[in-house]
Amino acid sequence: MPSDLPFATTLLVRDTCLCLHVQRAARALARCYDDAFRPLGITSGQFSLLMALNRPEAAAIGQVAALLAMDRTTLTANLKPLERLGYLEVRAGETDRRRRTLTLTAAGRALLIAAVPIWQQTHASLQAKLPPSGADGLRANLNALT
Repeated sequence: MPSDLPFATTLLVRDTCLCLHVQRAARALARCYDDAFRPLGITSGQFSLLMALNRPEAAAIGQVAALLAMDRTTLTANLKPLERLGYLEVRAGETDRRRRTLTLTAAGRALLIAAVPIWQQTHASLQAKLPPSGADGLRANLNALT
């Protein structure tokens, strides 16, 4: 077992670690979207969560957790403030009362209607910083990892 870790290893990780680079980019992107959504009183994560509920029928918690790559406990914790603000409702399932379903409220839909143009503008601005077809390649590469 080596007693010393060379600084060269630190530099190697800094320069090549996919996890580090994705985390840094994710934080930078989230800050941009958080700043853009701040006037609406939501974060980028809350926008994504509410957008995941924009569907014709109520969604099961497990479906939304899978879509957002969150565990159910984390999702439940993230739902609570949005539920308190009246943007979504958590209901017992119709056939299985233990199952929980999620639906947007009218206030949640109105918030999303206001948020989408902000998302579109922010998304276009960030995408413009990438080389041509860079966004499509980036999405494809990230999807390959998931």
